[in-house]
Amino acid sequence: MKERSTEAMIVQALKDAQAAGVGEYVSGEELARRTAITRAAIWKHIKNLKSRGYDIEAVRHQGYRLVATPDSLSPEQITPLLMGSPIGANIVYRKTVDSTNDLAKELAEKGAPEGTVVIAEEQTSGKGRLDRGWVSPPGGIWLSVILRPETPLMEAARFTLLAAVAAAKTIEALGLMPEIKWPNDILLDGRKVSGILLELNGQLGKVNYLVIGFGINANIDEDLLPPEIRAGATTLRACTSRIVDRRAIAVTLLTQLEDGYRQLTSGGWDAVLAEWTKRCRMIGRTVRLATFHGNIDGEFTGIDEFGALVLRLPGGQLKTFSAGDVTLL
Repeated sequence: MKERSTEAMIVQALKDAQAAGVGEYVSGEELARRTAITRAAIWKHIKNLKSRGYDIEAVRHQGYRLVATPDSLSPEQITPLLMGSPIGANIVYRKTVDSTNDLAKELAEKGAPEGTVVIAEEQTSGKGRLDRGWVSPPGGIWLSVILRPETPLMEAARFTLLAAVAAAKTIEALGLMPEIKWPNDILLDGRKVSGILLELNGQLGKVNYLVIGFGINANIDEDLLPPEIRAGATTLRACTSRIVDRRAIAVTLLTQLEDGYRQLTSGGWDAVLAEWTKRCRMIGRTVRLATFHGNIDGEFTGIDEFGALVLRLPGGQLKTFSAGDVTLL
């Protein structure tokens, strides 16, 4: 983490000079002073940043100038924007990974602190709810967060709904109007743009850790989505008709998640539930719930205190379901 934080400081110094527009160059001596390392070490970090796609110009007797930054979600791009937020203080970055959730679980087992974030540019074995695969090519936002709440196992599903609210608010910041489909799919114009997968480890009725994985179709070309999901999926790029800033979206997501996490762990479940409910347009309508035991039709009346779906069956009986896939009839 020391190397990453040093490079984040270097990039920020170069960005500050670029924004100031006066000279734009930062001397090696100044960078060494800011990072408390030698000028020779600064040059090594500059070379490393260049290898990761940063266009940095080096001019003798003037220093270094940032020409262009890569479109990446690397720590030096994300960390300075989080302003010391506990969620994201420790970022593990990979260009390619099987699954950010799987890596996050490995790290959690090894004692990774709460708030650790795993980010990847691409997942080769991304996964969603109900053991479904999740196509995760470059251009999306694929990240997982480790949380260690002191909460009973029966309340763990609340964090899934919290995550859905955080993702919806993040997309709303782009001027869009997303809808939450129970429990945590995010839709735009009826098509899925984001999914969330919560996995947990617990014992004796208590949560040891949670891993919340987010997948957001950001700058993916819709034509590159597999034919079998294309009709039901969309991207932020398609919905905004422009390339979106993935870094800003990732930072907003982590910030929204932290705000909601503080609220929920401070006894604010009712407020989280209210935020979720007002974004779910299925409530009060007839739906079909696909379960492992078959399909069940009924009126979607809401969700209970543990995040389970409550259906009013044709005979009037209210029944709760903790898993399944729901669609409007």
